[in-house]
Amino acid sequence: MNNQSSVNIKFASGEQLPLELHKVRIVQKLHLVPIERRLQALEEGGYNTFQLGTLDVFFDMLTDSGTNAMSDNQLAAMMRADDAYAGSQSFVRLQKAVEEVLGQKYLLPVHQGRAAENILGKAYVKKGSLVPMNYHFTTALAHITENGGSIAELLYPEAYKIDSECLFKGNMNLELLEETIQKVGVENVPYIRMEASTNLIGGQPFSVQNLRDVKAIAKKYGIRLVLDASLLGENAYLVKQREDEFKQKSMAEVILTMTSLADIIYFSARKLSSSRGGGICTNNEAVYKELEPLVPLFEGFLTYGGISVREVEAMAVGLYETLDETMISQSPEFIKYFVYDAKSKGIPMITPPGVLGAHVDAMSFCSHIPQTQYPAGALAAAFFLISGIRGMERGSVSNQRDENGNETYADMELLRLAIPRRVFTLSQIKYAIDRLAWLHKNRELIGGLKFVYEPPVLRFFMGKLAPVSDWPQKLIAKFKEDFGDSL
Repeated sequence: MNNQSSVNIKFASGEQLPLELHKVRIVQKLHLVPIERRLQALEEGGYNTFQLGTLDVFFDMLTDSGTNAMSDNQLAAMMRADDAYAGSQSFVRLQKAVEEVLGQKYLLPVHQGRAAENILGKAYVKKGSLVPMNYHFTTALAHITENGGSIAELLYPEAYKIDSECLFKGNMNLELLEETIQKVGVENVPYIRMEASTNLIGGQPFSVQNLRDVKAIAKKYGIRLVLDASLLGENAYLVKQREDEFKQKSMAEVILTMTSLADIIYFSARKLSSSRGGGICTNNEAVYKELEPLVPLFEGFLTYGGISVREVEAMAVGLYETLDETMISQSPEFIKYFVYDAKSKGIPMITPPGVLGAHVDAMSFCSHIPQTQYPAGALAAAFFLISGIRGMERGSVSNQRDENGNETYADMELLRLAIPRRVFTLSQIKYAIDRLAWLHKNRELIGGLKFVYEPPVLRFFMGKLAPVSDWPQKLIAKFKEDFGDSL
């Protein structure tokens, strides 16, 4: 296995470019529709990029969940799937991959990451529970609150700085962790959750040393440590890049070091292994037995867990591919290129570059839009309008109201432009940066949004918004003035 990243390749010109270490063998047609149709699509979708149809989307940078390109080996493996409701050999192969890659003996398959969160919430969270975490993810928070619990986000202040040199913004604040446990009582802390890497603050990693320190505190108080490993591979890659102890270690060594510290690991295979599905795994038989009855109840039998056996096969291969630095480095290096090239053009970006995607600071980009008018949502809509590129709002729209129905505003208002593994070319990345730079020069034309339909849970998926003025029409007029008949 070639285990070198594109970081090791130098160009005679001196330019440092992220080089694709794969070739394209299957292609999918893209559509760049006229700007008038893009406006119509926005109006039909309630200015929510989740409600756009792909025939109106040029580059889909909404997420890396289920959108990563599969390898030839994954596709080949799907052909040998054992179509059995129970006792499938496909599951046996997946179980072996989990044990070898993640170091965990017991596996409970589930249909995706939030299904794992549902089971953990049902098993451990009750009214009055508090779950400390390095930062929340939308579905993790929803499953905890649905079961009567709450969360405590325990980051160091540096994590909230937009432009920073802090290499591990995802580190948990150890002092606050102990204070929180002592304040609420051990009996009210069902588990501590660490997310690799923290999605909502820009895909920022934590260090292995921080995970060790969190584990020590968890052990001291007899509390389970739960690791959301959905972006474990990318977190491990950045550990190799940024943490001196691990610079000469293999991806396998870094990953096993991290997973050995957790009592329970769960993951979305849509991210971790470029397939579909998910899983909960542990080396603790008692934990396994606690969670086991909930899988047939909510997911499916214990050897498929609501996943197609073809996806089970793809997941097994994808886990092994997570150990391949050539594969895992591609997305972080493209993100790094995007972030620093955009920053050189004056665009406010989250630094250092994280994983999952390039993150634009919408509060700075749209400083004239009050947070009450959802600047990140407005920026996502405006960017789609002038480029055809679908990004995702990661700000107050992605938050949820408190128990009294009051709006809760996010710590950060971000436009996330996801860069799935092995999907985009450098010319496509350059197009995205070019359009973003033009929008930044004309940012005063962007206006705010307001909710016109707001579901009570996970509103960012199904909610509908509307512009507070005629700013989309003004933006179109400026686009046509500068680009003429260009799409």
